[in-house]
Amino acid sequence: MNEATNIDASATPAMLRRVAFASCIGTTVEWYDFFIYATASALVFNKLFFPSFDPLIGSLVALGTYAAGFIARPIGGLVFGIIGDRRGRKLALVTTLLIVGTATFVIGLMPTYATIGIAAPLVLLFIRLLHGFGIGGEQDNAILITFEHAPPQSRGYFGSWVQIGAPAGFVLPLGIFAILTASMSDAAFLSWGWRIPFLLSALLVVIGLYIRLNLSESPLFKREKHPEPHPLRAVFSQCRRNLLLGCGAKLLESTVFTTYAVLLTAYAVSRGIPKAVMTTATLIAILIELGMIPVFGAFSDKIGRRPVYLLSALLNVVLAFPVFWLVYADREALIWLGLVGVIALGHSAMYGPQAAFFAELFPTRLRATGISFVQQIGALIGSVGGLAAGWLLAVGNGTPWLLAGYVVFVGLITLACTGLLFETAPRIGGERGRQYPNIRH
Repeated sequence: MNEATNIDASATPAMLRRVAFASCIGTTVEWYDFFIYATASALVFNKLFFPSFDPLIGSLVALGTYAAGFIARPIGGLVFGIIGDRRGRKLALVTTLLIVGTATFVIGLMPTYATIGIAAPLVLLFIRLLHGFGIGGEQDNAILITFEHAPPQSRGYFGSWVQIGAPAGFVLPLGIFAILTASMSDAAFLSWGWRIPFLLSALLVVIGLYIRLNLSESPLFKREKHPEPHPLRAVFSQCRRNLLLGCGAKLLESTVFTTYAVLLTAYAVSRGIPKAVMTTATLIAILIELGMIPVFGAFSDKIGRRPVYLLSALLNVVLAFPVFWLVYADREALIWLGLVGVIALGHSAMYGPQAAFFAELFPTRLRATGISFVQQIGALIGSVGGLAAGWLLAVGNGTPWLLAGYVVFVGLITLACTGLLFETAPRIGGERGRQYPNIRH
């Protein structure tokens, strides 16, 4: 069935807006649960769960448990991608919300290393794996339930609304932590204040669950009379080229966000830059990004996914060394400007079009599995690789140049892979037959 001309008549503009808003809110809740751990890792977990290391190494070890979530994401992505292609996008969304939300609430109740010793970081690691497993299947199905309600000529714009959930989910705990660190003594914050954002997850899960249960299933999925019985095997045999190039295109986006929103904070704090400076600067950049993501999503509907994606990747390559220099040179007053460049512009211009770009690489019956593989494997390599590259700070005796060089290297890989992908935006001449020939749509 031709998706370009046969859109479900029930997908009225009002319904489409409701679906996009509901997906955005639900995804925000899940990314809040996922990213709250990242903020705590950079600010307090090194002291509470890994106290035997020096500050920089302790932060990197804490971020290592954060990386465990990315290792579990591909497993969750493939499991819930298969569920999304077989049973529907909505079932996957409700299940993942419960998994991630419960795990986050439990962290807020956990005893620390001082109370139960080595068991504390081990339990933290297990919970982080649950985080990754749940979030791995969440965003991709959320993208598809919105993408597949939208008309092809505006899928870049409406798909980008789901992408807003990730930075919104990051900025919420960041804002809460900023308020707590500014209003509490260090002793009170380390004693109990850090638990507040985790415990708030219970309220957010209730809200997100209500929204998800009232979300309508994807009309394109409902049209599939015979869902693919073995979507993972089928996508590997029929869409291998797009899987591999899509993963390469994802690398820089994952690396950029992890590097600047997580690693740069840990590095700056280890150099004596106040936590409040970094949280405020990151908060400013991400707040601007919230508004820019749909702008770049809509832009990709007008001029194509590839041009927007390529230009943003190039911008990230150019800005890598200058942004790290701002921290290395202790230019506190300008750090926010550098983060605006790499996050609010460089990252959002990749992240906005990404939902539609990757979804359009696959036909409906394989789409949840295909986009899950690309997003989660690319995120695993990009984010875990970026966190591992954080050790380059120690190798470089506290200088950031090796890490900045790593970002540039990843950027060149993404530029090459994106250049080899076909344009997918229908309005710009995307031809579905070129993308996956001989596949039943």
